[in-house]
Amino acid sequence: MFSGKQSKPTFKSYLPPLQTDLKKSPQLPIKKLEAKLLPGEIVVNEANFVRKCIGAESCQDDLWGKLVCTNFKVSFISHNSLPRQRFQCTHRLLGEHDIPLACVEQVVTVNDVKGKQKILGSNQKLKFNPTELILYCKDFRIIRFRFDEAGPESAKKPFAPKHTHTSCTRVVCSGEQVNGVDPGGGMQTPLFDCSSDWDREIKRTGASEWRVCTINQGYFISPSLPEFFVVPVSLADQDLKQYACFFYSQRIPLWCWNHSSGSALVRMSNISDPQQQRKVEQRISSAITKSHPLRSDVFKSDLDKTLPNIQDIQAALLKLRQICVIDPFEESEEKWLSSLESSRWMEYVRTFLRHAVEVVYMLERRNVPVILLENEDRDLSCVISCLVQLMCDPHCRSLHGFQGLIQKEWVMAGHRFLDRCNHLKKNDKEESPVFLLFLDCAWQLWNQYPAAFEFTDVYLTVLGDSMWVPIFSTFLFNCPRQRAENSRDFASSKSIHLGQDQALRFPPVWDWSQQFSLKDQTLFNNPLYVGKIATCVQNGTVKTFTHRRSKKNYSSTLRGLPSAFRNGSIGPNDTLARRNSLVLRLRSDLSQVREQQETPSERFIRDFFSRPVDLQGLLLPQLLPSHLSVWKLYFLRWVPEAQIPQGGPITTFHKLSVLTDEIEMLQNQLKQYKGAGGTPNNLHVEPSKMYFKSSSTPHQPPAPPEYLSSSFPFSPVGNLCRPGILGTPLSKFLNGAKIWLSTETLANETF
Repeated sequence: MFSGKQSKPTFKSYLPPLQTDLKKSPQLPIKKLEAKLLPGEIVVNEANFVRKCIGAESCQDDLWGKLVCTNFKVSFISHNSLPRQRFQCTHRLLGEHDIPLACVEQVVTVNDVKGKQKILGSNQKLKFNPTELILYCKDFRIIRFRFDEAGPESAKKPFAPKHTHTSCTRVVCSGEQVNGVDPGGGMQTPLFDCSSDWDREIKRTGASEWRVCTINQGYFISPSLPEFFVVPVSLADQDLKQYACFFYSQRIPLWCWNHSSGSALVRMSNISDPQQQRKVEQRISSAITKSHPLRSDVFKSDLDKTLPNIQDIQAALLKLRQICVIDPFEESEEKWLSSLESSRWMEYVRTFLRHAVEVVYMLERRNVPVILLENEDRDLSCVISCLVQLMCDPHCRSLHGFQGLIQKEWVMAGHRFLDRCNHLKKNDKEESPVFLLFLDCAWQLWNQYPAAFEFTDVYLTVLGDSMWVPIFSTFLFNCPRQRAENSRDFASSKSIHLGQDQALRFPPVWDWSQQFSLKDQTLFNNPLYVGKIATCVQNGTVKTFTHRRSKKNYSSTLRGLPSAFRNGSIGPNDTLARRNSLVLRLRSDLSQVREQQETPSERFIRDFFSRPVDLQGLLLPQLLPSHLSVWKLYFLRWVPEAQIPQGGPITTFHKLSVLTDEIEMLQNQLKQYKGAGGTPNNLHVEPSKMYFKSSSTPHQPPAPPEYLSSSFPFSPVGNLCRPGILGTPLSKFLNGAKIWLSTETLANETF
């Protein structure tokens, strides 16, 4: 019946064959795509007809354009655009699809046909034509590019990051606004690069027995210390010069802060000469004791023996990135939570907070000076000294106070940002996210007492991202001397006149106007902050408003805020707790501590939580594991699954969101139908409030979402490699709570 020989087809089609979405060539406009370059930025390589993947699989939402690698960033340029949030932050120096080279952790090239993968290093050439390029970023993003239509030669061009810090800082170097000046006329953030800044800090803290020392001008004594720092009055300059050679890297003990009782917080490197150790330690301790009103003995805290080292911290972050970004996220599964615990990141956060509380106990309750001992005094001591001041000093919880704290304890004290961030990709063993760990610890304190901080968690997230945009000098160099030498070299190469101070200052990161508009900067201001004036955006203009709740009532009734209200709304079963009822909530957790024999510091914590808390006074964090949270806004903002209540697959949540949206729209139509006396012609269809919208109607044209999501103000759109969806869900809405209030709504609310 069937012959083995196939008959030759006789039908001839005069229509071009249909192409699938995956094989369809991009119809790019004739207009040439050009990258937006900053001054001093040059193009290294580029490839046309590149597809940026929005989902894990190829889909119609992918973008076509040009991929460009410069000496500063990897940039994708496209004529197409993605839906944009109304309240999304816009970076002035980086486009929506730009990735700074310093932010790239790893570059992986893939060939689908041959099944090959290769991690691409700096200046390496490929032996095969890649079909896909995957960028693993340090800010927990994964970005994929396809070369289906780029051609073999274009696809084979090396896009490996060429890391260089000098070219990055030269991009926006200018002589204006170099001292942290807010262009809006606000306060000035001290840079602590002159004696006057230190003198003001001495007077602010009441450290009358301490003075500004100038023996390191020109970095004559120590290459890693600032030119100006604070020492006890009883220590003469000649003695300091004599003792300097006994300390590791000639790092003389540094004064950090003074408690109101007179107890000083000091940081010190180890003494390298064992024969002189006892003599020098006694002399330094005696000078610090003389600076105390009661001549109290000094307490020494050895951080190297009690805290994780930089290698442990780096290993914990790598495991955290693996489970938060690379592995599938299922919050409902016990495996994910156990993996989070096994990373030890949260354990280290708790360890640093606990140690800072112990130091606060010595300063506050025991009323004794404290010396933080660390081998080189450039990593762990930065974290502890800052946390102690955050807990004790309300000035450090203001925006400019917090920036000055980082400038004093990290930048000028010589934290090795260049090595710890590994901007130059020279030594992976030196890389460690010590500063990110501090920001996470600060966020834990903020999360428990949000009304005590002038800034928001959005500000902390932006600050964490600033490490990977090495345009500004703040998080770029290892010490002030290296920063000064690079500025002089750059000025010499460009024949720039230095002026009287013989220094060219690169802009600090604290001048946020170079990165964000004034409107976007208002997202840094905490509307819940007690007793201060905050700015907001109302009807497109910047305005100020004062909170109407008195400081006394607020601080005596609340210890932070209920978890639901922290996200901008109060759930149906949540109320603002009275003081007594809130203490009852804590008793169940504190009872676990009482079962064991309490240490003096634990008793100090228990006594603190038994009294009303002044949000403008001492703040201590709750240290049980159940009190610490994952910083989702930073670690999980690019993962929509992480925002799903109780976890679950994103496709199921997508369907649920669409059904919820349709129900809401039908309910609104039913209300309007009844109110209009049963006349359907008078119906007014309200726009959808969901990110996952149901199908549009003729009365409702498609529009970008205008409500805030749980990842506000960082929209994952265009940065995801997740299956099947765009945007982030409004989980609060699906939980039956009020939608997260916008900045404009908060401005009109009565507190």
